Amino acid sequence: MTLEEKLLGDFKEALKSRDQLKVSTLSFLRAQVSYAALEKKKNSLDDAECLAVIKKLIKQHQDSIEQFKLGGRVDLVEKETKELDILKQYLPAELPVDAVKKLIDEVIAATGAAGMKDMGKVMKEVAVRAAGQVDSRTVSDLVKERLTRGSW
Repeated sequence: MTLEEKLLGDFKEALKSRDQLKVSTLSFLRAQVSYAALEKKKNSLDDAECLAVIKKLIKQHQDSIEQFKLGGRVDLVEKETKELDILKQYLPAELPVDAVKKLIDEVIAATGAAGMKDMGKVMKEVAVRAAGQVDSRTVSDLVKERLTRGSW
């Protein structure tokens, strides 16, 4: 079962159970996936492309939550947080921090990265190897730490 099929199944299930928040969240997500497929001139997206759409929406929700917190809009923070939780259900399981650190060390050794000037190269390779199983902010923080200190 592809991720798009799972989204459709979960959408139908949410409709049956009358879960309005989940229905609206999944409806918007499905629309974004369809739009991305149209942009790529495809009938449907593969799982990696679908995950990219989900990650983009998750980032937008995280940014919105920060802005709403600054604006004192607790009601909107709550709504966005619930939607964010629904979206995160479709991400693959996250790698533990120790596994990410090991992966970063492997990439640094493979690329010969020596300092902060090589951060982009390391980030790109870690993103490819982790295949969506780690948050880019976490990777960024860990790579900075590793490249500036030289060790954990």
